Amino acid sequence: MKLQFSAADEAFRLEVRAFVKDKLPADIRRKVELGLRLEHADYVTWFRILEARGWLTPGWPVEHGGPGWNHVQRYIFDEETLLGGAPRIIASGIQMLGPVLHAFGTEEQKRHYLPDIRQSNTWWAQGFSEPGAGSDLAAVRTTAVLEPDGQHFVVNGHKVWTSYAHWCSMMFALVRTDPHASKPQEGISFLLIDMASPGLTVRPIRMLEGGTDLNECYLDNVRVPVENLVGELHKGWSYGKYLLGHERTGIAGIGSCKQQLARAHQLAQQQGLGDDPVLQARLAQFDVELMALEFTALRLLSAHQQSRTPGVEASMLKVRGTELRQAIFEALVDIAGPDAVPFSLEAQSLEHLDEAVTDPTLVALAANCLDARKLTIYGGTNEVQRNLIARATLDAF
Repeated sequence: MKLQFSAADEAFRLEVRAFVKDKLPADIRRKVELGLRLEHADYVTWFRILEARGWLTPGWPVEHGGPGWNHVQRYIFDEETLLGGAPRIIASGIQMLGPVLHAFGTEEQKRHYLPDIRQSNTWWAQGFSEPGAGSDLAAVRTTAVLEPDGQHFVVNGHKVWTSYAHWCSMMFALVRTDPHASKPQEGISFLLIDMASPGLTVRPIRMLEGGTDLNECYLDNVRVPVENLVGELHKGWSYGKYLLGHERTGIAGIGSCKQQLARAHQLAQQQGLGDDPVLQARLAQFDVELMALEFTALRLLSAHQQSRTPGVEASMLKVRGTELRQAIFEALVDIAGPDAVPFSLEAQSLEHLDEAVTDPTLVALAANCLDARKLTIYGGTNEVQRNLIARATLDAF
């Protein structure tokens, strides 16, 4: 089997590469290359540059601002932007809520919310996980009770691991609207909640590397207008599954793997380990695994092109991609040796890089490695993904 991109695909690759090289601000590229902390303004700056080119929402229909790309173009775009040192698109409104609203939202919801998502005026938090209901979303306990007049839901509960909630002005959430449903997957609805609503409190969760990207959100008698219900009442489980399908296919991070593995090869040379046989065998194994990961991604693209529903490829990509990224970050720390040990939260920002007590190009390695531990958890833990793969394999016999 010969896997090859067409001439048009390769021309598109060069177009994206040139755009990133020309338009990505140097300070943002520097932060990404060194693994330094990115601020909200950095993402907004880059996202608005992409939107001006019409490239921010590749998964959206053309009539709502999408570029009209096929799956191969979207794959190439993701890979080339990451290889070029651009921030990955993390905004949940762009990657997750947008496709759900296109498929299930009302025309009023589309008119009201989609333009602000494209302009990065509104950022959305993902209110799915709860204590005891992370990968098992059927165990959601946050309740939404419709008031007697039918105008508002009253929401009570606790959401956790809510990425970038402190930057967000809105949340899309799964809530239980029928506690007496015969199956746990039934009786769940999909609501849009204003983060400024009385009774909604956001608290940061300090992570291993010192960041506060994750949060927990408490909802105490939060009133939500009934027009903020997406789709049908009690059908939120289906919408949530649809959304997670969009999330998991991008978690593998092939572009990030290539970027960090190239960095590992370069760092090995700088540290005088270019001829170390054990290290070189370790990096060569990563090269092989990355090639296999890319072939899996191409099989997924092939399924899309042939209008076939992909099988377990998305779960396979998620498992192998995230574990490979973790292994590469661990290798980077090992290669850097003692230079990766000193830890300074302040020095992880570009403005304070000169305060680092170690090589400035290595100051964030330990933090990046610690931060990578979450890769195998979010988007459905890898243990859950392995169960999905096993079930699909066994069902085939």
